[in-house]
Amino acid sequence: MRLDDFVWTREPKHYVIEGDSLSVTTSPHTDLWQRTYYHFRNDNAPVFQMETEEKYFSFVVQTSFEESNHRFDQCGIVMYLDSDNWLKGSIEFENEEFQHLGSVVTNHGYSDWATTEIPADVKTMWYRLSRREDDYCIECSEDGVRWKQMRVCHMHEGAGTIRFGVYACSPEDSSFTAVFSNIRLTECAWKAHDGQQPD
Repeated sequence: MRLDDFVWTREPKHYVIEGDSLSVTTSPHTDLWQRTYYHFRNDNAPVFQMETEEKYFSFVVQTSFEESNHRFDQCGIVMYLDSDNWLKGSIEFENEEFQHLGSVVTNHGYSDWATTEIPADVKTMWYRLSRREDDYCIECSEDGVRWKQMRVCHMHEGAGTIRFGVYACSPEDSSFTAVFSNIRLTECAWKAHDGQQPD
């Protein structure tokens, strides 16, 4: 796939595209979050996305974030429809001991946050976002070969044309450079369920 197919929502001040690689330098106080828990709202992170009507596919990207070193610095995959409907998967820096590998799903203006702690010295991660109509699966991988499920979710407004891609942000007073590479689209790697049949 070509990065020419992607467009910015909130173009960052500093970014570089070289071939199939994208580097983004974050601005302080940028984030994606809606209401839940402490009623805070922020909707100003830059997202770089392409549009599709395809109902079944997987989107793969490798992220590198060597400079990430301040609380909540993050970069990863995103499916951003509008300020009230989106999902993201990323690693958020916490402190010198650990980071949060996790995902956020925002439906109709309310965000959740599902995480697990990983070591602070992890500075690269692969992600795979798969779509089956209006249901989605987020996976991660340390090598781009062996994948681990992070999240299965339903997007209330995710049945039609969608936009998906990558994002990076620094919610507090910090900045770092995120690098996205090995970006590709594949057939849907999230196969149909082979267990219980629908009611």
